[in-house]
Amino acid sequence: MSDAVTETSLTRSERLDRLPFTRKHGKLLVGSGVGWALDAMDVGLISFVMAALATQWKLDAGTLSWIGSIGFVGMAIGASLGGLLADRIGRRQVFALTLLIYGIATGASALVGSVAMLIVLRFIVGIGLGAELPVASTLVSEYAPKAIRGRVVVGLEAFWALGWILAALIGYLVVPASPDGWRWALAVGIVPTIYAAAIRWGLPESVRFLESKGRIAEAEDAVRSFEESAGVAPVPSPDAPAAAAEPTHSIWSPAYRVRTAALWAVWFCINLSYYGAFIWIPTLLVQRGFPLVRSFEFTLIITLAQVPGYAVAAWLIEKWGRRATLAVFLAGSAVAAAAFGFATTETMIIVTGCALSFFNLGAWGALYAVGPEIYPTGVRGKGTGAAAAFGRIASMIAPLSVPLLMGAGGSVLVFGVFGVAFLLAAGASLALPEQAGRALES
Repeated sequence: MSDAVTETSLTRSERLDRLPFTRKHGKLLVGSGVGWALDAMDVGLISFVMAALATQWKLDAGTLSWIGSIGFVGMAIGASLGGLLADRIGRRQVFALTLLIYGIATGASALVGSVAMLIVLRFIVGIGLGAELPVASTLVSEYAPKAIRGRVVVGLEAFWALGWILAALIGYLVVPASPDGWRWALAVGIVPTIYAAAIRWGLPESVRFLESKGRIAEAEDAVRSFEESAGVAPVPSPDAPAAAAEPTHSIWSPAYRVRTAALWAVWFCINLSYYGAFIWIPTLLVQRGFPLVRSFEFTLIITLAQVPGYAVAAWLIEKWGRRATLAVFLAGSAVAAAAFGFATTETMIIVTGCALSFFNLGAWGALYAVGPEIYPTGVRGKGTGAAAAFGRIASMIAPLSVPLLMGAGGSVLVFGVFGVAFLLAAGASLALPEQAGRALES
């Protein structure tokens, strides 16, 4: 009898949490993940384009820094706007719109004839890219079963590795093939516009968002579709509109200010180190005297280490929990970054670069799992978007700082600074609440 009472009192969120992982979840994960991979491909390609333009257009380090940084200015704006819009008009609509924006702008970048126009278009690309990432992770997190939610979100983030590997392959095979190779590489960016045309109808809207807006019938239909996919009989849920009783939250209220500050600190430090390193690695290898094709080959090998990094993080995040996994991978990133700075031989460059790639991308997977879990529905998009936007400030600074640090102390100083940033992020991560196995806050 007690089981019957429990079954008849399940909320829609609880009904989603009790489900196994189904084909419906897989479709959502892949649908969001393909967009994520295309985003990664775009960010990765610019690092190879920078190396090509440095020789073809004879650009100095300062100009290359702006080409690498300006996209992150757009990403900071996009992350803030995307999070706010996701809480207002829905996750799915924002996801499709952002894909469309950055896909068109990336394709147009292939036609530019000046640095100024390339910088303008990279800014627009950044707006679309910055808005998409936190929105996608929020949508997937809100549908994932409670018991494996962290693993599913890390799985989403793993699509980033696939996109970066694709970028490395295009960079290695296409960019050096002809003087216009970098244009053909950027032209691939038009693919997201095709994908965006279908994404609006292919993905479900967030149930928690629909309930918060009083769209109860749509929320019920969405839950029932997942229950049907799992072969689970639907259970009636309370129909009181959540919007009428929804409390007002602020990410800086006493209940959330510590976790918000910690999340922002992790986002800032990991962005500083990741983008400072990986945007510049191909160019830095060329500056060390390696041929363009050889430096791209090294970068491709280093990029492949992202895949096992995500896989291990996905396994550990439900074993150790979010906080411990994030802290360990950030500490590993710190050690690997310092070692890469001292690497001089080809073998050490590849070994330490692979270690940096492994630990850093595993940390990213854990971070994206943490963000959506620590806020209630009404500010979940805003909270994750604001943290991402703050992190993008570091993304802007990082590519600009590399030439200055190189001039002051070479690779040892560059990657030493990045190592310290990773350590600071590891410390900040310990202040985040552990949400493994817990339901998302309504």
